[in-house]
Amino acid sequence: MGLTLYSCYLFFIVILLASVCYSQDSFVSSRATYYGSPECIGTPTGACGYKEYGSIMNGGEVTGVSYKLFKGGAGCGACYQVRCKYPPHCSEDGTRVVATDHGEGDNTDFILSTRAYNKLARPGQAEILFSYGVVDVEYKRIPCQYPGYNLVFKVHEHSKYPKYLALIAVYQGGVSEITGVELWQEDCKEWRCMRRTYGAVWDMQNPPEGAIDLRFQVSGSKWIELKSLIPSDWKVGATYDTAVQLD
Repeated sequence: MGLTLYSCYLFFIVILLASVCYSQDSFVSSRATYYGSPECIGTPTGACGYKEYGSIMNGGEVTGVSYKLFKGGAGCGACYQVRCKYPPHCSEDGTRVVATDHGEGDNTDFILSTRAYNKLARPGQAEILFSYGVVDVEYKRIPCQYPGYNLVFKVHEHSKYPKYLALIAVYQGGVSEITGVELWQEDCKEWRCMRRTYGAVWDMQNPPEGAIDLRFQVSGSKWIELKSLIPSDWKVGATYDTAVQLD
């Protein structure tokens, strides 16, 4: 096995050991705060690399998560139910958020968008929660739901055709995590490992020419292979539907 393939598989093993994917039945105690934005939604500069989509995903109810939930980027796109623990002020269901960024402080696991933080409160009680700044919460991992959408790979804006290809997955449903992405190099008859450059962004210098077969690894185990997913004339900003829905 060559050095490149060895490095690729070693990377997957590390991610597998660090990545635990599940929908939780019980809540975990933590703390949460919020960040401001002009429209009370998310930020387009989040560490996951979703850009503008990251600010409006899930109706703007998004969050930055702590290191343990970020998982080096594997936690990007994960969904959580978060509810605060002050009965007079807190709603029963709380908020359901998508992880689009990394951040923590004052023992928090969540830095919520203003819109998401507002959802923690009962009607008429939001001002009190905002005055606290940081609140005790409980959370659990829940399946992400994107009715009518399959998993899509988008050509990231940093890509430069034809020598540098960066991809990001969107509409990542369920509780699965994408822990590896590879492209088929036809002339060498081998799968080439893409690098997780940051967050949910995977990249490769000098990608294969022609229509590109792609496969991705789910939760450190199962591989899903997609024939000719990326066309030979791929373009920055283009999206390619996998016809796959993760669970």
